[in-house]
Amino acid sequence: MLNLESRGIPVVGVATTEFVEAAASQSQALGFDPAYIWVPHPIQDRTDAELHALAAAHVDEIVAALTDQG
Repeated sequence: MLNLESRGIPVVGVATTEFVEAAASQSQALGFDPAYIWVPHPIQDRTDAELHALAAAHVDEIVAALTDQG
């Protein structure tokens, strides 16, 4: 994400809430605080329909994070 952002390409991470602390630690270590969208954990055992619904529930938030100019 840092590489893409440094080249002017907007990014947003999408991860489960299980990884909030790990992302914060990595952000601090890298001196880079990317946008994240947090979704409920776990996701690996969800059906395709559940994953589609999860994506649909967060797509506006993801687009907003990618297009935020401030």
